[in-house]
Amino acid sequence: MVALALGLVGGVAAAGPAAAQETRTVSYRGYQVTVPSDWAVVDLSADPTACVRFDRPAVYLGRSTAQSNCPADAAGRSHGLVLEPLVTATPSMPGLLRRVVQDAGVLATAYYEPGAERAAAEVLGTGRVVSKSRVAQVAQPAAVAPSVVATGTLKGEAFDACAAPPQATMDAWKPDFQGIGIYISGGVRRCDQPNLTPDWVTTNAGKGWQFLLIDVGLQAPCSTFSAEKKMSAEPATALGQGKTAAAQAVLAAQGLGFAPRSAIYSDIEHYTSTAACKAAVLSYVSGWTQELHARGYQGGVYGSASSVGADFASAFTSTAYTRPDNLWFAHWGSTPVGTSRFVPSTTWTNHERVHQYAGDVTETHGGVSMQIDRNYADLTALPPPVTNFSVTGASSAATLRWTKPAGVTLGQIMIRTAVGSTPPPLVTSGSSVYNGVASLYTVSRLANSASYAFRAWVKDSTGKVSPGADVLLVGTKATVTASGAWITYGGSVSVATTVTRLDGGPLSGAPIVLYAKAKNATAYTAIATVTSDANGVATSVQKPGVSTHYQWGYNGAAGLLGTRSAVALVEVRPGISSYLTPAAIKLGATSNFYGYLTPPHQGTKAYLQRKSGTSWVAAGTGLLSANGKYSFVIKPTAKGTYTYRVVWLADADHQGTQTPSKVLTVS
Repeated sequence: MVALALGLVGGVAAAGPAAAQETRTVSYRGYQVTVPSDWAVVDLSADPTACVRFDRPAVYLGRSTAQSNCPADAAGRSHGLVLEPLVTATPSMPGLLRRVVQDAGVLATAYYEPGAERAAAEVLGTGRVVSKSRVAQVAQPAAVAPSVVATGTLKGEAFDACAAPPQATMDAWKPDFQGIGIYISGGVRRCDQPNLTPDWVTTNAGKGWQFLLIDVGLQAPCSTFSAEKKMSAEPATALGQGKTAAAQAVLAAQGLGFAPRSAIYSDIEHYTSTAACKAAVLSYVSGWTQELHARGYQGGVYGSASSVGADFASAFTSTAYTRPDNLWFAHWGSTPVGTSRFVPSTTWTNHERVHQYAGDVTETHGGVSMQIDRNYADLTALPPPVTNFSVTGASSAATLRWTKPAGVTLGQIMIRTAVGSTPPPLVTSGSSVYNGVASLYTVSRLANSASYAFRAWVKDSTGKVSPGADVLLVGTKATVTASGAWITYGGSVSVATTVTRLDGGPLSGAPIVLYAKAKNATAYTAIATVTSDANGVATSVQKPGVSTHYQWGYNGAAGLLGTRSAVALVEVRPGISSYLTPAAIKLGATSNFYGYLTPPHQGTKAYLQRKSGTSWVAAGTGLLSANGKYSFVIKPTAKGTYTYRVVWLADADHQGTQTPSKVLTVS
């Protein structure tokens, strides 16, 4: 992402801010940048408690992790710069465009309001190195394994502050609070977060802190924020914007170490509601919640009780929107704590509320003062998902297995599926497979040559639903070919297949079964098993006694659905011999046309035919004997040359056949 930021900067001419605007040059550690002259310059080494505020145009020099003197409210965005020592190649994110200046040992961050990325790039484009102080090695952001669930069970006091406090403040305030709201993402987040790192999260989680994760993104169309910071007034567009914001928030949460099951709140500041504005906000949060659910997180919304609280409460039972799991409403002074006249007591009743009951207050705990908003939280965590979720395929069926989470009072396991490789994102999408409390289920009637993605959720006895656990059943496909459409009885045919995986490539080293049934039979029988070669090919040589349908089958394995090929019919013609003796006779004499059908079909008819012009006409009918012999006595009534043949018509087991033509000369 650093490379992307550099590319954006490199693609913009270093013309600086608008030419008509007064500018000045700011220098930091051998790096110079041109900014508007009315931007304040704040030296954090001289004033370490200064709040790095993104809602004011300024240039901040250095980096301070001291207890900053920030306001309690956390929404607002302007444009400016933060120039700090280069330690880690921190990537860009929405609202923050970063440039690594390795030759000067500087990390330059341009903050900007939504829609103003190009202007931020132009400011960064004016930067130049005037005195090298190259950093020999720049650390890359360490990979984090998300492990902290925010929030677990929290019933008690919490506070939120614009910037995450340093560790000394967290330790001083811990006896009086259980939870803290932290602003992890969003293009309208007001304050920088120098303390908010994965180590800070891990350390404070270990000390018993619970976290309320907040994203400050696009605001209501009817809010007092500028146009660039508003969501679309078109509900369908707002829905998509909510999904995009949620995807970005999940990346930020995971980068800090917050795992699925965590709740992330979309901060939507107060607005004066109208029907159209309400529809846009509800749609935005619907998209937000849907995307969080698809990624295994909870969806929450924060806002004023009189706008967000009232609008979402009025749509609580509506099926037109996806309701957020948790509601965090601001109603200062409302009593008893946890209630508001705008939010009926019949809504969000399952430990799903946070009440911000006091705001913009300065409090001192453990000798440390800070400006905060006060909250009372009544929350419980989602149940954990199932583990060891696996699938073993068969032919048109599959067996799903899972381990239920321990310590959960189970309501039910819910499993849904979708054709393809993408599981159903929501408990209302895809097709229902199973609802129950078992640990195993066999699903049948799966389509041949198709892949299925399954997702399982745990619903506990209170109705809360876990993140999904996924498993993919990859489909397979088999072809069938025969070396001939028919053979003569006693001959052989080569039947082959190529078996492939639907996710690409051959299915090699697998047992492939050849099934067969007589043409007039109703059931297939396995007659051979062949291990497929490196190309997924299997071949079997067969010697059918009757006309036979052949079909290849793969019966599945762990993660693989079985398949059945199409059917190849190989017709079997009986062998038929023919003799005409003698082949030349005098008028009035007789000749014998005889032969044998193999296998014998005793009692069936053989037909003697004589050629007349271009057609064949009936010349006699006879029954086959026990050994398959037929015999016809021929006595022409005129001199000449006669052509004969014998025909046996097909039955249920064998294709029809005929002898070669025989010529009889009568003189």
